[in-house]
Amino acid sequence: MIKTYLYNAQADQVLHDIELGQTNQWLSHPDNLLWIDLYDYNAKEVNYIGQVFDFHPLAIEDVLHGSPRPKVDRYDRYYFFVFHALRYDEESDDELTLFDLHVFLGENYIVTLHRNALPAVGRVAYHCLRGPKFMNRGPDYLLYAIVDGIIDEYFPIVDRLGVRIDELEDELYINPARETTDEILALKRTLLLLRKAILPQKRIFSNINGRYSFEVREDNRPYYLDLVDHMERITDTIDTYRDLVNSAMDTYFSIISNKTNEIMRVLTIMSTIFMPLTVITGAFGMNVPIPFQEDKFMFYLIWVSMLFLSVAMIYWFKRKKWV
Repeated sequence: MIKTYLYNAQADQVLHDIELGQTNQWLSHPDNLLWIDLYDYNAKEVNYIGQVFDFHPLAIEDVLHGSPRPKVDRYDRYYFFVFHALRYDEESDDELTLFDLHVFLGENYIVTLHRNALPAVGRVAYHCLRGPKFMNRGPDYLLYAIVDGIIDEYFPIVDRLGVRIDELEDELYINPARETTDEILALKRTLLLLRKAILPQKRIFSNINGRYSFEVREDNRPYYLDLVDHMERITDTIDTYRDLVNSAMDTYFSIISNKTNEIMRVLTIMSTIFMPLTVITGAFGMNVPIPFQEDKFMFYLIWVSMLFLSVAMIYWFKRKKWV
């Protein structure tokens, strides 16, 4: 599905669903801005857009086969970006799902391609249909608006992960269970994937104050500085959460180890108490003549002796503070 939005600078208005056959005519005016959005695209549509704008075959290949990490590639007349949007579902096995957003950024056009519906792109398109405020500042501002929407979707995910870590820490000291390990591993996996998504995107925009990886108008630079600030906040929070989860795992294993040691201590004490009793019962249970075996009170004497020995050992252990 191909959607088109054109900002006509002379009329100061946004047109949509224009004919791509007139692309050269619309782009001949340097102040115009053309945005083409491909949603749930197929290879035929991508190749058609590639022919219209003469995109490099390697960039088209990345669009069709996906890219494992965000990046920016510079070509002669345009830039090619790959961004990752996220979808968070705590109930699924894979809590985080990555969705690729491919962007071609030219002098007065921008082409976005995504197989899945992205709320960030939808919001920008909604505003573009109602006024020129997103498209009359150049393609770099439109790119900022889309990426900013993607980054803003990271914050609720990070906040929810923080709540889960707080709940995990409370559970560690109240009722640690086997499920605690699963929760810790799930959090570590989610944080790793989140960090994997945000760090390369941060590098794309991290040089805004110096030599930059693509063209940004001077009046749009503060927006990108704010975008970088958001990414740094997310990155710092992820690093903090990762340390907390690692600490929680160490604490969990320490608690489990202490419980295991306590159980082993109790079992060792019980074994130590029963050891001499086993010797006594074994000695008097031998199938050989034993002194006083004809005495009818000998049975009770043996039991009293074993009871006394057990109490004496427990008393000795308590004095030594072993129990």
